[in-house]
Amino acid sequence: MSLNFSIDIPLGVPTPGEFQTFDAITEMAAALDRAGFDAAFITDHPSPDTHWLHQGMGHDALDPFAALTALGSASRKIKLHTNIIVAGYRNPFLLAKSAATVQTLTDGRLILGMGAGYQKVEFDALGSDFKRRGKLFDEALEVMRLAWSGGPVSYKGMDFDAVEVEPRPALSNPPPIWIGGSSPAALERAGKYGDGWSPFFAAKGMSAANRDIAVVDIPDFKERVAKIEEVRAREGRSGPFDLSAGPPVRVGWLGDDAVSAYVDACGEMAEAGVNWISSMPPHASRAQWIEVVEWYGSEVIAKLR
Repeated sequence: MSLNFSIDIPLGVPTPGEFQTFDAITEMAAALDRAGFDAAFITDHPSPDTHWLHQGMGHDALDPFAALTALGSASRKIKLHTNIIVAGYRNPFLLAKSAATVQTLTDGRLILGMGAGYQKVEFDALGSDFKRRGKLFDEALEVMRLAWSGGPVSYKGMDFDAVEVEPRPALSNPPPIWIGGSSPAALERAGKYGDGWSPFFAAKGMSAANRDIAVVDIPDFKERVAKIEEVRAREGRSGPFDLSAGPPVRVGWLGDDAVSAYVDACGEMAEAGVNWISSMPPHASRAQWIEVVEWYGSEVIAKLR
């Protein structure tokens, strides 16, 4: 199986000017194209918890749909990957509209990574019920596909009642939906609704909630994929199914000896069925980010293709 590569593009708010201009995005897009990346991703945190944001693995980004549309204008090649959109933060018709707009304006290059979310503070700030986040996710997955299909839609939701509405644009090529997370509910959801699965491996600095459900190692990864396949068989679903993850080995950026172990781990992931490798490079400056992107292209991507 051939490997594709998606990388975090640093459009986070703490670095105004360094990354958040269209000129900066254009420069970074060119670096991604040169290095051979297939996609770039950003996250979704409209109102993150301030303590989490400034400690450990806290992160945020500009609005993902607007930012990825800008990236899609700067590069006509790279795919635009949300990693991840939290379904419960938005009414599903608004979510479908945003995704359909990006998909339409970028010639079908959106990859819609989605998750249930884990920050209660953020749900509270957005007026959404944290306890119902799983049900909201499932509802959104059903409604979005109806919204993209064209024609009138009627759907009685938990917090809305759509009667003979007609969302547009309709999509003949809806974006693939990758389900994030590693919990039993996420595996069920990936098999029932998803076009792919995007889990994470346990890592130092991860929140306790995420660490408890994270994938431990590659054998554990294979066991969870088997559970997804059981659900897909039960639901009568077939056809391509993407698997996207970063290896449980940290890449040795800019020549660290660990790079060989990382390349080997990517190969092992491919043997386990993974067809997308994701990574998050250091980015103390835009110049450094471009340097590590180009290094990754020559030291990792070129060796695995």
